[in-house]
Amino acid sequence: ELSSQKKFDEIKKANQAAAKKLVEDQFSSSSEDDDEDAEIKQGKILAKTFTIYTSQTDGDASELERTRQYMNEAFQSGAMTCLICIASVKRNQAVWSCCGCFCIFHLVCIQKWAKDSLFLVSSPLTDDDFGKKDYPWPCPKCRFEYKRSETPSRYYCYCGKVENPTLDPWLVPHSCGQICEREFKPSCGHKCLLLCHPGPCPPCPKMVTTTCHCKKAKPVPRRCSAKEWSCRLPCGRTLLCGQHTCENPCHAGDCQPCPRVSKQRCVCGRQTAERLCASPQWQCDQVCGKPLPCGNHTCEQVCHAGPCGDCPRSGKRSCPCEKSKFMLPCTEDVPTCGDSCDKVLECGIHKCSQRCHRGPCEICRQEVEKQCRCGKHTKRMPCHKPYLCETKCTKIRDCQKHQCRRKCCSGNCPPCDQVCGRTLGCRNHKCPSGCHRGSCNPCPETVDVKCNCGKTVIKVPCGRERTIKPPKCKQLCSRPPTCHHSTQEKHYCHFGRCPPCRQSCQKALTCGHLCPVSCHDEALVKQTGVHQSAGPWEQPSEPAFIRTALPCPPCEVPIPVECLGQHEVSPLPCHSANPYSCKRFCGRLLDCQNHTCMKECHHVTKLNGSADAKKVGPECSQCEEECTKPRPSGCPHRCVLPCHPGDCPSCLQMLKIKCHCKLSILYIECLKLTRADLEEKELLISCKNQCPKELPCGHRCKEVCHSGSCPLNCSQKVKLRCLCKRLKKEIQCSKIQEGQVSLECDSLCKEMKRKASEIKEAEAKAAIEEEKRRQQAELEAFENRLKGRRKNKRRKDEVEVEQSSWQKYKNLIMLPVFGVAVVMVAW
Repeated sequence: ELSSQKKFDEIKKANQAAAKKLVEDQFSSSSEDDDEDAEIKQGKILAKTFTIYTSQTDGDASELERTRQYMNEAFQSGAMTCLICIASVKRNQAVWSCCGCFCIFHLVCIQKWAKDSLFLVSSPLTDDDFGKKDYPWPCPKCRFEYKRSETPSRYYCYCGKVENPTLDPWLVPHSCGQICEREFKPSCGHKCLLLCHPGPCPPCPKMVTTTCHCKKAKPVPRRCSAKEWSCRLPCGRTLLCGQHTCENPCHAGDCQPCPRVSKQRCVCGRQTAERLCASPQWQCDQVCGKPLPCGNHTCEQVCHAGPCGDCPRSGKRSCPCEKSKFMLPCTEDVPTCGDSCDKVLECGIHKCSQRCHRGPCEICRQEVEKQCRCGKHTKRMPCHKPYLCETKCTKIRDCQKHQCRRKCCSGNCPPCDQVCGRTLGCRNHKCPSGCHRGSCNPCPETVDVKCNCGKTVIKVPCGRERTIKPPKCKQLCSRPPTCHHSTQEKHYCHFGRCPPCRQSCQKALTCGHLCPVSCHDEALVKQTGVHQSAGPWEQPSEPAFIRTALPCPPCEVPIPVECLGQHEVSPLPCHSANPYSCKRFCGRLLDCQNHTCMKECHHVTKLNGSADAKKVGPECSQCEEECTKPRPSGCPHRCVLPCHPGDCPSCLQMLKIKCHCKLSILYIECLKLTRADLEEKELLISCKNQCPKELPCGHRCKEVCHSGSCPLNCSQKVKLRCLCKRLKKEIQCSKIQEGQVSLECDSLCKEMKRKASEIKEAEAKAAIEEEKRRQQAELEAFENRLKGRRKNKRRKDEVEVEQSSWQKYKNLIMLPVFGVAVVMVAW
């Protein structure tokens, strides 16, 4: 029992340790999608692919992130979206990729887009040079412009090497599987080494030897994409001020302006101020005022450097109409020449009719016959006034929806100024462009699709947020536990309810142990009998299953408990760990010291403080049996006392037994017979008469009544005869039994035996001859009877005579009789 209990405890400890380790290591996920493991492996593969760029490159990795996003969308079914039709791009559909933003479109969609764009741009309602210019068409996303000749007509892979690439499940969709070999941007002389892929090429991973920006450090090998590096030492180059050097760490490009401040004079030298050393030249707001060389005027320029120059009124000067030139001192003004002005007026048709004058010319006041802008009306009016009629244009604008409705329109109607306002394909926004023909541009907005906690975000085109699944978030769920545990099991961010808590309950039970089963604060329980529906048309108003807290189950911790009779110790569940009956017999030795208590295992009260745990108690049964102790050998009587301790008293009864020969009945005391040895027993049981038993030879035994078999040496004499019984002799019986004496026939006996055999042979021959004669007589009689039957048949045919009864049945009677007679004769 101790060894079994020890094994049980060891197995229990091992199971608890294994369960604890499983709970600690397990991370449950809120998503139940079958492809979660595949997505995790896919993310690991992409991370390993770009490790060389992310962990060993110091340059800009934004293009790399775009490539990673495009690769991820290409692997996920339904993640890649065409912005024109707002539909998923399937693996077996022909696509086209923009070389500016690398966005992927259906080939058919982009061809229709390019055709519609070219038609709208080159429409004769908006341009008079229709057919004379090669108008471009833009990318729907980045508006990168392509020529008309660059409209895609064939389906190529991403790198452009293979036309109509075959679908291979082991390659990126729409990829040829060859090395990309596109030149990096900006160009560095190297080519991309990845396999044909969507999105921009990653930074160049080639190793080149280059020095820092200031050229002070020794050249070191670095990635080509991050070949420009800084040694972090002071630059030391002379600044533009010419006095100080650059103190910034080694940097690219020109040095920053000198940050120091110093006192500097303005250009004219009148004022002094503290200014940055980087801009030493500055102008004050005072007029120069220096006398000019003419001696009559002063310089009217604001603070300036250098000489003031000659007087602007010196030399030859023209009259206002610029027809005559005069040589006058600078103190006199130029007079008018008196000729007509003849300057072209603002109308561009007529000339000024006034005499040469200073200042601007007047407006044109001549009356002319003017035609309105639309060409439908004419009217005489001053030339400087425009003529617009009140007629409204009824032409349809380029949107092909609205009329021009502009007064006196020249025919070249402006584009429609109304907003399109149609709902875009995303179903969330309206077209903000002016009213136009054809389909609206795709919605340029992107929408963030977040996980439940908001830490994982993916950008999708507007309108796809309803069909795109939320991203798989690798952050742990931060919701507080809804059960009694202080912390919940580790699982990833998710939507909806948290998965059921699978931690052990660990609540303290009434027995003091902790509940070991899984948490049951939110168990899913089916409702039964809450509401009975009136018929099949009535819908259930309450859920069939509800979450409720269940009570802890009974404690199942094994407790070693001894049975009532102290026979065994068994581990019982704690909730039922009470003294029990093991269903065995009590087994305690009764007062008789011969039998045990046969009651079922029961409680025993200890008397007088006895330390013997196996001693009988008042609850045990009382022995009511007779004495069953073994009697002396040969004593058939039972003990006259009831069941008792110690030896039984001597037996004083008389035994009625037969003697050895079974003919006489003897009465002997049982005590004498049981205590006698073999010889005494032999004498006591003997009746002292002759033995009546018969020997094998047939004679009676001559011994006195005895036990066992009789002696075989019979001394009685018997007669011995020869084989033919003629000779005889008296001999002792024992010798005949031993085969020591035999009596043989003599010659006379042999002669008599020969004669007897000859007589038997003669009799046999006579019997054979007699049998042959009898058979011959039977044959002749049969033939005679057969001849008589043939004659009777002929007579019957001639005359039919009625036969008597004897004639009818004589054959049936005679045949058996004749057969019996033949048998008897033969015998």
